[in-house]
Amino acid sequence: MVFEHTPVLLKEAIDGLNIKKDGIYVDGTLGGAGHSLEIVKKLTTGKLIGIDQDLNAIKKAKEVLKNYLDKTILVHDNYVNIQKILSDLKVEKVDGILLDIGVSSHQLDQEERGFSYHKDAPLDMRMDKSKEFTAWNVVNKYSQIELEKVIWDYGEERWAKRIAEFIVNERKLKSIDTTLDLVDVIKKAIPKKVRMEGHHPAKRTFQAIRIEVNRELDVLERSIPTMCRLLNKGGRLCIITFHSLEDRIVKEKFKELNRDCICPPEFPICVCDKEKEINIITRKPITPSLEEVGKNPRARSSKLRIAERV
Repeated sequence: MVFEHTPVLLKEAIDGLNIKKDGIYVDGTLGGAGHSLEIVKKLTTGKLIGIDQDLNAIKKAKEVLKNYLDKTILVHDNYVNIQKILSDLKVEKVDGILLDIGVSSHQLDQEERGFSYHKDAPLDMRMDKSKEFTAWNVVNKYSQIELEKVIWDYGEERWAKRIAEFIVNERKLKSIDTTLDLVDVIKKAIPKKVRMEGHHPAKRTFQAIRIEVNRELDVLERSIPTMCRLLNKGGRLCIITFHSLEDRIVKEKFKELNRDCICPPEFPICVCDKEKEINIITRKPITPSLEEVGKNPRARSSKLRIAERV
């Protein structure tokens, strides 16, 4: 198994975690273990807990971290379950958590996973292959209204209605079974003049279906408050995102957790009893340097936001 993955915003994320040698840190999205390796190098008596729902990532992490396995615990799970994962490990609080959201280079490059619109493969897109629900189910079983909503909400695709209509008409003739079958349908739905502009015509639709299959935005939104509450005072949460939908969720959740009161303005006194839980370290997200983008074009859209537990 070839597993190539270049960690994005590596120095910025590691600096952002403000690592203590005896601290406990969680990499909630192991991927190729590039970030994890740099975290564990800084630990003496500390521990790294690495989580990933992709078994290939767990296998790769064992290779990458082979010299540090005494300081490492690897868990095959989704980071949304972090509270239970830590509870099972008898860990109450941690000193830092890192998330690198979205599809990894390895998943894109591994043809049979069905993430790429450039390679012919079964419609899959599962990050956790033990789950039964795949992209095929979305494309072939969702109603036209459901498809349009997914493609519009998660892909921000202006041709969502037309793409959904063409998918439904196509599957009346035969099921849409492969990535390139789906690409062909999308190309038919989008006018030729528009197809010639900018990014690949299937990019936004593939992103939308992948997010739906893996419930990525729901998982991210539900996890952020839990993760903040699992941090020790001064502990850091660093989140790297790759598109505006993810970044917006992180930004809004950080703002919410940064506030002392969420009562309506017309209330004369506070009745919500909410307390500020974090300080926002990055008022504006950290983005990759031109040098990094030159070496790794996939880093282009990445953004890092950092919060600290109060």
